Amino acid sequence: MASGLAPADAALDAEVLARHALGWDRATLLTRGADPPPRSFIEEFTAAVARRAAREPVAYITGHREFWGLDFEVTPDVLIPRPETELVVEAALALRERMRRGRILDVGTGSGCLAVALAAELPGARVAASDTSRAALALARRNAERHGVAGRVSFLLADLLTGIRGPVDLLVSNPPYIPRDADLPPEVAKFEPSAALFAGPDGLDALRRLIADAPPVLAPGGTFIVEFGFGQADSVRSMAHAAGWRHVEVRSDLQDIPRVALMSMSV
Repeated sequence: MASGLAPADAALDAEVLARHALGWDRATLLTRGADPPPRSFIEEFTAAVARRAAREPVAYITGHREFWGLDFEVTPDVLIPRPETELVVEAALALRERMRRGRILDVGTGSGCLAVALAAELPGARVAASDTSRAALALARRNAERHGVAGRVSFLLADLLTGIRGPVDLLVSNPPYIPRDADLPPEVAKFEPSAALFAGPDGLDALRRLIADAPPVLAPGGTFIVEFGFGQADSVRSMAHAAGWRHVEVRSDLQDIPRVALMSMSV
């Protein structure tokens, strides 16, 4: 497999690509793995391996990535959903009682993973998803249709919160937060959309705007939940306090890295 990958990662990638070429899920692979492959398999698998050897992400090769237990279509038009972003969903669902019929806005929706996961978990909520990319919004809409929530999710073309009117009870976002000159793996730097990754010299441009612009969009008692990058927790806290947020809570991922901030204008 691709150079630079650990053997375990390469083996997992090979399995995923083989299942993709075969059109099988893992259970089928376990039960039919000894069967002779169809004639088309070798050609399709070899082509997929060549793409992976060039460091193209597996999710773009297969066109799918799981998030929150749901299968999402992904393309190079959007960031590939990451496990750490599930922290945003977890934090939002802790507000479930308040959000059963709440108004939710997902800013920078990309694949729609946050908006669709929240709509699926909160069937009484009204969800809006915004992005600057028409291609991303079209993909997010397909993912909403895939999971049966398209009738409860609206899609908006917008640059962060510019032109967005509230009030909403919950605002969530996984914005760009990588510094412009960051050294990234080829899978990220060469293939994922730069607009969804980079946010100025220090990676904080989008976070600055969101933290400053979110208060007027929130309803009284509303909450803003935002993902941020490694080493940015102190900056996020400082920006939040400077913008007048009265309650700021930072939560860490499974590797104990501060990753998500919850903000509200009430104590």
